[in-house]
Amino acid sequence: MQHRSFIPAALLFAALGLSACQPLVTSPVVRFDRQVNYGDSKAVELVTNEFGSTDLQMIAEKMVGSLLETGIFQGRPTVTISTVKNKTSEYIDTTNVMNSIQTALVKSGKVRFTRSINEMQQGVDELQRQNQSGLYKQSTTAKVGNMTAAKYTLEGELTSIVKQNNATKDVFYKFTLKMFDVQEGVIEWQDEKEIRKTSKR
Repeated sequence: MQHRSFIPAALLFAALGLSACQPLVTSPVVRFDRQVNYGDSKAVELVTNEFGSTDLQMIAEKMVGSLLETGIFQGRPTVTISTVKNKTSEYIDTTNVMNSIQTALVKSGKVRFTRSINEMQQGVDELQRQNQSGLYKQSTTAKVGNMTAAKYTLEGELTSIVKQNNATKDVFYKFTLKMFDVQEGVIEWQDEKEIRKTSKR
């Protein structure tokens, strides 16, 4: 005689109740509200007449070319970036401009950059961590007092003049960059890049 196995009603209801409490796992819905395409990063940007990517690229190319033409970087001297002032009425990340200039100069192999004023605290913190934490072999830690000082420092400023009427807006930008000899305090090199942008309504 075969015995039928029965699941107690209380156990069955408990199982059903547990499964009902489990959150439903669904795949995230990806919505494409607009079409996005990659563009040429070197293409001329004319969305507005405010400072844009093309202006940054033109400034960096002009400054790097001018510096390398001087022949001042004999023996791969050390350079640091001091201040780059934004004297326009716009918010412009001047650090981004200087990063492009620094990247091109480093890639040229003709110059070495030391930490800038804004980056120096990070270097000090790392030296202290290695020498004061007691976690590292003394033979492998970076020694305090061995940083290489900069022979030259770069200082710059970005200014603008804006003129407009009911039909036209004209914006004139001028980026000036100077390189000082740190020890002597004299300007060893200076150049500027001017950009004019006009829009009509």
